[in-house]
Amino acid sequence: MKTRLLGCMLFLTLMISINAQTRYDPTFQSLDSRPIPSWFEDAKFGIFIHWGPYSVPAWSPKGSYSEWYQRWLLNKKTGGNVAPGAKEIWQHHEEVYGPHYSYYNFGDEFKASDFDPKYWAKLFENAGAKYIVLTSKHHDGFCLWPSMEADRTWGFPWNSYTTGAKRDLIGDLKAEVDKTSVKFGLYYSMYEWYNPLYLKPDKKDFVENHMLPQMHELIDKYQPWSFWTDGSWDHPSEVWKSKEFLAWLFNDSPVKNTVVVNGRWGSDIKKGGPYVGNFISTEYDGVEALSRPWEECRGIGFSFGYNSNEDIADYNSSVSLVHMLIDIVSHGGNLLLDIGPDGQGKIPPVMQERLLDIGDWLKINGEAIYGTRKWKNSAQWSAGKQSDGDTYKKEHKLAYLGGDFILKQTIDPDPGYAVKELFFTTKDSNLYVILPKWNSTGKIVIKGLNLNKNKVIMVESGQVLKYKNSGPDVEVSLPVFDPNVIKSKYAYVIRIEGVS
Repeated sequence: MKTRLLGCMLFLTLMISINAQTRYDPTFQSLDSRPIPSWFEDAKFGIFIHWGPYSVPAWSPKGSYSEWYQRWLLNKKTGGNVAPGAKEIWQHHEEVYGPHYSYYNFGDEFKASDFDPKYWAKLFENAGAKYIVLTSKHHDGFCLWPSMEADRTWGFPWNSYTTGAKRDLIGDLKAEVDKTSVKFGLYYSMYEWYNPLYLKPDKKDFVENHMLPQMHELIDKYQPWSFWTDGSWDHPSEVWKSKEFLAWLFNDSPVKNTVVVNGRWGSDIKKGGPYVGNFISTEYDGVEALSRPWEECRGIGFSFGYNSNEDIADYNSSVSLVHMLIDIVSHGGNLLLDIGPDGQGKIPPVMQERLLDIGDWLKINGEAIYGTRKWKNSAQWSAGKQSDGDTYKKEHKLAYLGGDFILKQTIDPDPGYAVKELFFTTKDSNLYVILPKWNSTGKIVIKGLNLNKNKVIMVESGQVLKYKNSGPDVEVSLPVFDPNVIKSKYAYVIRIEGVS
């Protein structure tokens, strides 16, 4: 009995000690020590959703962000990959709505009458997404939940419950997403372009009486798996009280053990650190192997919010999106792919099609994506000059990369440039070799790898493949391509078992 009692006391002491050690102080050093929950690195594919009053006009010059409609409207200047001489938003607005039509009228028109949260949730699951991130509030300050602070601060109804849809849009979507295998997350803009409190020189009132109460409410009420902040670049984390909020989030919030955050918590938070316990977030960028979990976010088109001005050529094809996902995962990252519903809550059919195409590919080949980690090599290049995103942007004078860039690196290179012949991921003792196109020679050569009694399998068909070592490399024979057996589109996966 004494021995058992002593054992229980030692166990309790150990648990108390562990709990005490896992509390985080509001300092960079302490917050940096918080490990990122493993679900995030395993997920690999998430869906971003930009939806708000800007979805009503749903228009911006091609190559720009339509969710910045209010900013472009009042500044009379649009940023992004905008062609010289393109019609500006303020010109479009005056033609369609008249010069005196206020942006705030779009809040009343944001009816979401076609919004079907059950359909959305099923679409996300069928797309193979493991999590979503919904814009709870963008830079215009409009809230998709019943925010008392929004109406009080602005002085008029400025949330989806008191105007427009008259619904708690976050709550409605979360209720359906929680019935699926998809994890629910939220985006939140810390600053608001024209909020009366934010326009004051001293931001203390805005932060303490508007922003922080909203963020606490979102966490307590909706308990997101991902809390994705934005708009913090105007001020350092001290002004935003970011460290204090994150200490509460990691210590005492209802999602303290499960929530992941990105790195946008102040102008002093850079990609190279301090990290405040976050994953690194890139946007319309090239990929790179990072020592920390990371996530690339981008739209299916050139805008996050729905832009009715975009044509089919402005949307990424299904093959480019699948290659983009593979490329990012091979570098150890996640893809957060954005969709922009319209003001009535309809997800454009072309976006639905792209998501379902990705989902179809993942149903067959997902074992090479989900739960994997980067291998010693992310990809194998052919001979020739290797292209990179930064150089491509400079040469083409782009603010951010379009989805066509990955095709330049895989199946449609410019003359003299190399391609990524193979991508690699790894899980347990398996090495996954992903072919962005079928090799017509009937074989692939994996450089710098020798095999010995390893089993090599075509993932989709289960066919065991023959191979032979050739010097420092291994040559794998592909099966005869039979479209009745190999039904994957866009890319093909081989599993090599027993690779350390």
